[in-house]
Order: sequence, then C-alpha cells, then structure tokens
Amino acid sequence: MKKFLAAALGFVIALAASAAEPKYIFYYIGDGMGMGPVVAAEMYNRQVRQSATPLTMFQFPVAGMCLTYSASSPVTDSAAAGTALSTGHKTSNGMLGMTPDTVAVTSMARVLKDDGYGIGIVTTVAADDATPGAFFANVPKRGMYRDIILQGARSGYEFIAGAGLRAELDKKGKPTGLIEEIEREGVKVVRGRDGISEIADAQRVMLIGEPGSNPSNVSFTIDSVEGALTLPIITEACMAHLERVSPDRFFMMVEGGNIDHSLHANDAATTIKEIINFDQALALAFDFYRRHPEETLIVVTADHDTGGFATGNNYKGYFANFANIDCQRVSKEEFENYCRGILRSRRTYTWDDMKEYLSENLGFYTAIPISEKQDAALREKFNATFELRNSPDQKTLYKTFNGFAAEVFKIMADVSGFGFTSTHHTGNPVPVFAVGVGAERFVNLNNNIEIPVKILDIAGKKLPDTNK
Repeated sequence: MKKFLAAALGFVIALAASAAEPKYIFYYIGDGMGMGPVVAAEMYNRQVRQSATPLTMFQFPVAGMCLTYSASSPVTDSAAAGTALSTGHKTSNGMLGMTPDTVAVTSMARVLKDDGYGIGIVTTVAADDATPGAFFANVPKRGMYRDIILQGARSGYEFIAGAGLRAELDKKGKPTGLIEEIEREGVKVVRGRDGISEIADAQRVMLIGEPGSNPSNVSFTIDSVEGALTLPIITEACMAHLERVSPDRFFMMVEGGNIDHSLHANDAATTIKEIINFDQALALAFDFYRRHPEETLIVVTADHDTGGFATGNNYKGYFANFANIDCQRVSKEEFENYCRGILRSRRTYTWDDMKEYLSENLGFYTAIPISEKQDAALREKFNATFELRNSPDQKTLYKTFNGFAAEVFKIMADVSGFGFTSTHHTGNPVPVFAVGVGAERFVNLNNNIEIPVKILDIAGKKLPDTNK
C-alpha cells in the first residue's frame, strides 16, 4: 500500500511538473534594440500616438536587463550574440553556432525539435542572416550564406522565413540553383504575401520575398511599400502553420532585423516605427498567451545595442520633440536612393527642388524650423554633393550615404532631441521582458548565454555542452 501511495504521489508530482512546462515558447529578438530606442518608442507611443495602452512589451510583468559582450570583444556582432542567445555559448565575433575553437554547439531550437516541438524561425532580414542562422547553422564565418541556409533546409524545422536569400543569385544576377537545392530537402519555397496562401498543403515551408526584391530586408515600415512582407504578416503566417502542423507544442524565434539596419544609419524615426512594428508582431504572441496562459512563455530581448541611441542631446538640452517623427515619411536609406537617382540622371536639380522635397518628406522649413546655420550647412552639402560632387560619403554597415543625406539626418536628429554615439554596435545592455510560465526567471541582470539555458530549463530540457 505504501509503495502504491509513493508511486501515486510521484506520478502526481511528475504530472504537476509537466503541467508547469510551457508547450508554446515565443522568443522575440529585436536586432540592435537597446534600452534607448525601446524607451523612445514608448515615449512616441504615449506622446504622439496618445495611446493609453503601453507597448505590448511594457505590459509584461517581468522586466530585466542583459549583457551582450562576446568572447572576443566587449562589443559583440550579431553572429556571436545570436550564438549566445541560441546555444548558451560565447563565441568570437563573426562565428556562428561554434565556439572560438570551431567546436559546433547545439541551439535550443534543435533541442526542442528533437523533443517533438514544431519550430518556426522568422526575421525581416535575410533568412541566412546571423540571428536566424544561429538557430540552425554551425559555420566558422557568418558570410557563408549558402551553407547557412542549406543547414536550415536540412534542419527539419517546419517554418523559416525572411526577406530573401543572399546566395540565391550570383554576382551577375543569375540563379545559383539554391532554391532547387532547398526544395530537394523537402522544403516548399513560397514567395511574398501571395505565397502565404500556398502554405496550407506543406509540412515544411520557407517564405521569402518576391523575385527581384531586396534580400537583405523586407523594406522599412516608414516607407510604406505596397504589398511588402511585414513582421506581423510573417509572424502570423508562421504561427498559423505551426498551429496546423504541430498544435501540441511549438517554438518560435521572431527577429525584428530592420531595427538594426535603421540604427546603423542613425535614423531615429525609422527605428521607432520599426520597434512599433516589432511590438505589433509581439502582440500576436501576447494574444496567444491570453488564450493559453498556463502553457505559454514569451521572452523578449535584443542581441545587442546599435548606435548608442539616446533621447536628449546638446542641441535641444532637456527637450525632445517626438512629433517630428511623423514629419518624416521616408527612411534615410530611401532618401539615399532618391539622391543617387538624381546623381545618375542628367536632369538639372536645383536647391529649390530639394528644399521642396525636404519640406514634403521630412517637414523641414515648415513643421520643423531650420536655423540659418543649419540652412547654410544644408546648402553647402547640397552643392558639394550634387554640383561639385566631391562630398565625402558616410559609410555604415549596410549602406553608404552621400554627404548631403548624412547632413540632413544629422540635423533631423539634432532638432528632434535625439543622439547617437556610433554607426556601429555598442556594449550597452539590452532589455529583457517576459510573461508566462517561468517568466520570473528573467527579472534579474542576465548574461545573454543564460537566456536559452533558462528557457530550456523552464521547459524541462537542457543544452548539451558541445557537439563532438
């Protein structure tokens, strides 16, 4: 009788432990999304949108911070940070899914997949980029795009999505056969919004942008590109697919990759609109959590801080004007493309033409006053860029900007009260938000390698030390 009671008690305890393990895990990573831009996005949400409801991530009951340094530097790159957030191992900048001595390490997604979870990995940048790749690839160099995405195709994961594949075309723009190779692995490749309707009859899917679209990102929210994929649309498609093919258990990693691109450009308004877009995608998971509160865990963080974005600068002192954000209708990248078009054309383009464009698309000289000194600086850069054609470019990770574009957006930041310390990453800590089963584990100061370990521990799993 005692043995029976002990066995019954053990069964009850095991059942209770099992019930406490999340069946649905959402891992949201805002690329480059440091504390500064997150707080700025909430200020914009409150002051300009006049929303009485905070951003979704600010509604979570648990908030903490995370350190991001890599094995090789106090300032990490996305590959080393992605590896830490996926595998629980520090590595050197530029390496993906490997330790500094090139030993492959296992991602948390692999552990969950082997335990029967459906897996979805989605991003707004290339599907072969560092952060998504960290969840399915092991390569010594993050630029090994073809190897990265083929490892994704062979992973068995149910859903991988991104803006495109950088190895799809060669340097001459000709197909490399990559799509056919992916499909031979049993993955159905679909493209763009229209392709989402083709997912229903597939078990394993790769969703990418339409042929000819930019494989590096899906376009910025602020540019309002008609028909473009967006993070909420991709997230919703992934969630629907996983609910269909793996309804009992699934894991999703959702990356807001465009946030990093706009921060490298020191483009405050575009960044804030991207964080709002990221938060809208997060709201889909939060709605799911509300339907399954005892079975769901959501963790939100960033791989690193980019740009050293801050509200407050020497030009505006203690004042910042968030209303200026809505005066801006184009990203810095789109403005650069516009300027390059002018430089390539034979048409005569005057300062008055540009002044009209700046008024319509950034609010300069109308909603946003421009001082005599700023006007003089703009005219000088305009002449140097478009007439003399000797203005030095501003080079950033993803885009090179002409001198005039750089000056325009420097002034935009100045008059709005925003500051940047770099066009690169910084070593600043990043936020952590959590809700659901085991969320309290993230309330303290985290190291990035601890986050996947904690998530798996909450789910009753653990990462192996290394792969041999």
